[in-house]
Amino acid sequence: MGGNYATETVRADGQGIARAARILRNGGLVAVPTETVYGLAARADSDAAVARIYEAKGRPSFNPLIVHVRDIGQAKELAQWSDGAAEAASRFWPGPLTLVLPRRPEALLAPAVTAGLPTVALRCPAHPVMQALLSQCDFPVAAPSANRSGFVSPTTAAHVRATLDGRIDLVLDAGEPCAQGLESTILAIRGSGAWEVLRPGPLTIEELGGVPSGAPSAGADAGIEAPGQIASHYAPGKPVRLNAEEVAADDFVIGFGAMAGDCTLSASGDLAEAARRLYQCLHEGAASGKPRIAVAPIPGEGIGIAINDRLRRAATPPGH
Repeated sequence: MGGNYATETVRADGQGIARAARILRNGGLVAVPTETVYGLAARADSDAAVARIYEAKGRPSFNPLIVHVRDIGQAKELAQWSDGAAEAASRFWPGPLTLVLPRRPEALLAPAVTAGLPTVALRCPAHPVMQALLSQCDFPVAAPSANRSGFVSPTTAAHVRATLDGRIDLVLDAGEPCAQGLESTILAIRGSGAWEVLRPGPLTIEELGGVPSGAPSAGADAGIEAPGQIASHYAPGKPVRLNAEEVAADDFVIGFGAMAGDCTLSASGDLAEAARRLYQCLHEGAASGKPRIAVAPIPGEGIGIAINDRLRRAATPPGH
């Protein structure tokens, strides 16, 4: 047992990683740190293991999973590779970029991983713990965010335990928050070779070369082709008001720049710091005794696009 929790937590050292690999090999679930957020890992070639992910998270069956791979070689075993994919992977892997590509018909993946879609979402992560774990697995690893579906994403082991305690087998604790703090940028590689951003993330539109965005607007749950496109997501369980310049005494205020708050994303107005701290502040707001959360205006540029995307979804009531 780990502390007061039914789900055991161990250090993300060599011994802990080896144990996590054994659990995955046997069809279990392990929460693993990545450079983006903590992922809930299971072997992606097992129907039973993948079903456990959906059950533990309460995840809707139409929402596909991201498969984490060791390298480009493993990615080519699962997806039809193209020049567009090769260029993106050579520039940004390992790192916080997920590629949506046509799935190979012979790919050893449980059907539920792709939620019935003809495509598969692949990422080669940069975090040394996830990399070490993948090196010990002779199978692909599915790993959506390690939280109950629709709730605030986890950037620490404590965040994982808050919603998945007793529902998974193990948490690998890196001892520090995830470096990026936002889920990966998702890039679709179209048949023409064109790139299209399906979910903004740590890799910005500018870094990707100004590619167009095909992410659906809030309220458009139809046509999901990648994780993170559901309109209501990342929810703290209470109303969230965005672009708040005036606040009430009973608002939990998430500040930015000159606007201070109960929790501040970045007092200096640094958007990268704001991204790292976004989910921590939403977790604090959820745990506070105040009935509402008010968020300061965040510039809609650079990684601010991804921050505002997550905030809009957090502010959208379920069912909308």
